[in-house]
Amino acid sequence: MVVDLYYSGQSVRELSSEYGVSEVTIYTRIKKLSPVETEDGSSVTSEDYAELKRQMLKLQQENEILKKATAIFAKK
Repeated sequence: MVVDLYYSGQSVRELSSEYGVSEVTIYTRIKKLSPVETEDGSSVTSEDYAELKRQMLKLQQENEILKKATAIFAKK
């Protein structure tokens, strides 16, 4: 909500005093939740990017397991 208020025109200082949240915390949230344009024209937040990285790592690990299982079954 604070990030939305920031984008609607309120300053970080105003938001900090109104909601009792430090300016550093607000800037961190703004950075975390601000969308970044990608090459294909879509946008993602750093939070989305981190989630995609986690999913990619999980899929890579699953791929390795499947490759090893395939090698074992191919020998039989």
